[in-house]
Amino acid sequence: MAHAASADSGPRSAPLTAHARRVVMASTLGFTLMFAVWVMLAIVGLPIRKELGLSDAQFTLLTAIPVLTGSLLRLPAGLLADRYGGKSVFLGVTLLTAAFSLALAFVSSYGALLTLALGVGVAGVSFAVGNAWIAQWVPTARQGLALGTFGAGNAGASITKLLAPLLITLVPAGLLIPGGWHFVPFLFGVLLLASAVGIQRLTPADQPAPSGRTLADWLRPLGSAQVWRFGLYYVVFFGAYVALSLYLPKFYVDTYGVPLAQAGLLTALFIFPASLLRPLGGYLSDRFGPRGVTVASFAVMVLGLIPLLREQSLETLLVLSTVVGTGMGVGKASTYTLIAQWYPRDMGVVGGLVGLLGGLGGFILPLAFATLKPALGPQGAFVILLAVSALALVVFVASMLRLRALGLRPTFA
Repeated sequence: MAHAASADSGPRSAPLTAHARRVVMASTLGFTLMFAVWVMLAIVGLPIRKELGLSDAQFTLLTAIPVLTGSLLRLPAGLLADRYGGKSVFLGVTLLTAAFSLALAFVSSYGALLTLALGVGVAGVSFAVGNAWIAQWVPTARQGLALGTFGAGNAGASITKLLAPLLITLVPAGLLIPGGWHFVPFLFGVLLLASAVGIQRLTPADQPAPSGRTLADWLRPLGSAQVWRFGLYYVVFFGAYVALSLYLPKFYVDTYGVPLAQAGLLTALFIFPASLLRPLGGYLSDRFGPRGVTVASFAVMVLGLIPLLREQSLETLLVLSTVVGTGMGVGKASTYTLIAQWYPRDMGVVGGLVGLLGGLGGFILPLAFATLKPALGPQGAFVILLAVSALALVVFVASMLRLRALGLRPTFA
């Protein structure tokens, strides 16, 4: 699948077509909802933990399982979107996620919850599919802002953090519809079905074009070390974002003794800049180039994490988490602008692998937080994030210097 627009850089000032605008809007709204579903167990899991008497390890596994599924399936989903069209695959992902979310509303045992959490994780592949869908309609020169706008759908995590605690108490158990925490996946499932109807009716049909490319041709970019470096950067900008989105509610409840609703609000204060600044990151990358924007994003994160190596007051933690979130939000966009510039014909495959690696970071990091907490102390999560961020910054700068030493003088790293 390759729409003509994906191959044309076009003048930077040329407006998007009506079809392209619809694709960006529909994919962004759909991704926002699916991201809310993808991380809902970080909030819903807290009353489940109390109800089932889960240990910290069981709770962490339950919240991280959807991230694992959504990460591992990003590469094949991106490949399917490249080959068969973004709209068709995005619709399929939406409907499949709706089915698992609705089923989750009607179970209570830990084993069933884990099984269905794997299915709910399908929501996470919407990112790779949406990137490929946008790349099929938006000219390369305009993709920084378009992909950044789409990526701001990460703010869907705020929907869960802000609304899920209210929904849990708003609808009591014993009604005709599932109540308590069960109402949250039920409502999300219904909204996903409505989203699928809107996408089908309001967005243009896929326009498949014969490419003659074999599976080996599609996968060839994955042999480049550069692609894997992009994955490392995305572990920092996205994987760490997902990890903190899952980790902070419990951290606020356990460390500062705040109620669940307030913990969700405080976590949302981190999520807002980490998500809503992504379009700004795309704009800055289009305007000034993604290399410098990426370096600045790493630097902002490192500066925000260093003070968190020591325990801080709640107010100071909120400020510093906002600083870290700002670096994440801008860096996520600059990373995918790099991908779009280097691999415009392989956005689904390359973007899928990078998203897979970033998502795996979001799965592994929370487990590392819990495992290493006895050795590193209560601030262990921030110690780990600082180490990974500093490593990625060193790798990125070293890559830039190597390219310059070779005389390539690239406009992007």
